[in-house]
Amino acid sequence: SKENSPTFQLAPGRYVVHVAYGLASFAQRVNVTENMRETLIVNAGGLRLHGRVGDAVIAQQKLRFDVYEGNFLQRTAGEGQKNRTTRSERPPVIRGVLPGDVVLLPAGTYYVQSTYGEGNSTITADVRIEAGRLTDATVHHRAAQITLRLVHATGGEALANTSWSVLTPGGDAIKEFIGAFPSIVLADGEYVAVARHDGQTYQANFKVVAGQDREVEVLARGENRAQTQN
Repeated sequence: SKENSPTFQLAPGRYVVHVAYGLASFAQRVNVTENMRETLIVNAGGLRLHGRVGDAVIAQQKLRFDVYEGNFLQRTAGEGQKNRTTRSERPPVIRGVLPGDVVLLPAGTYYVQSTYGEGNSTITADVRIEAGRLTDATVHHRAAQITLRLVHATGGEALANTSWSVLTPGGDAIKEFIGAFPSIVLADGEYVAVARHDGQTYQANFKVVAGQDREVEVLARGENRAQTQN
């Protein structure tokens, strides 16, 4: 039954009652001898998640949450003691939760991984679920949306059929894409944009400041050509 207070017609005997409430569930043995009322207490609560950059609410379509069981700091400390070749990532309790959705969970400690956009803006935070209560948690990202343009002159028309790579100053690739106006959400920090067009490669350094969405232009000029190493 999916009713809140179901009534079952049962012959006398022993039974097991299973209750599921969201992702929380448990079973209890019941001995039926005559008409009786049984109350089952579910040790569970709700979790509702939101995301912000500064005072601005992050649009629902740009934000996703994964919820894991346990404490994040304890997990990373424990995994640090294991052999890296045998370590396995714990799967999430639930994946792809949208902002504003209510997730029903067994009472306990969890950690939430929040991903904003398709770049490198990922935040992890611990939350505690109490039985019978709805926990509202807001994750604050320090990131901005950056739109890239390859142009011949400042403010000029963006060149189509451009291949892009976004790198860290150390050369680690974050994202690759093709187009005249690619857009990516990046955590605040310094980056390198590499553009490839008509057999030439150009690059420019840029900085991301949290909450300041903007365009970054790469000039298709000789002084911006990337050096090729043999």
